[in-house]
Amino acid sequence: METLDETPPRTPAPVRRRRLPRWTLTVPAVLLTLVLLWALAGRFSLLPGVGDLFGEETHDRSGPALLKSIQDMSRYEGAAGNFQVVVDLEKDAKFLPDAIRGTRTLYVGAGTVSAYVDLGRTGPGSVTVDEARTAVTVRLPHARLGAPALDPERSYAVSKQRGLLDRLGDLFSDNPASERAVHQLASQRIGEAAKDSGLTARAEKNTATMLEGLLRSLGFRSVDVVYA
Repeated sequence: METLDETPPRTPAPVRRRRLPRWTLTVPAVLLTLVLLWALAGRFSLLPGVGDLFGEETHDRSGPALLKSIQDMSRYEGAAGNFQVVVDLEKDAKFLPDAIRGTRTLYVGAGTVSAYVDLGRTGPGSVTVDEARTAVTVRLPHARLGAPALDPERSYAVSKQRGLLDRLGDLFSDNPASERAVHQLASQRIGEAAKDSGLTARAEKNTATMLEGLLRSLGFRSVDVVYA
């Protein structure tokens, strides 16, 4: 005869999860609070000497400057002008709002433009002296404008607005071309203003005054400077 085992199966005992001690959560929270309080104290100078602990340090690891070329100059700079321009450069996407894609930069550019007379373009026939060696005529080329030079100490960005996609892109890559576009536009505007400022006429007048004083000191009584 078969006997049936009527013993019911045993149910496994429930697994008890091991609870972490409270100090494992309390200690990190206390340390984080102390660090924040220490940083705020240094930020607002509540504790002397704390600001030096969290202050910024600048390390200059630039290499030495290399001389690429030397160019002999024969220019006489007779005048120079200081200019300032406010550049408002905006770039938009066609089918996206500015809050999503687009930039707008407000930049104040300050720079100088010089006007010069190229004395190297004169030749032996540019100077005519009479027989008595008392009168001289000097023929010079007209004055020209030099390239605008931005002053980084006086130029600065007032504001820069960027869309959401542009901000995300700046997190993963640098875009120096955007800054270069503002600088180029500021230089262009300064160069255009220099053309209408009368710098070349001022440079020609000052150059003529310089040559007259130099030649009169050499014994010439009559000095005539002609631009052609």
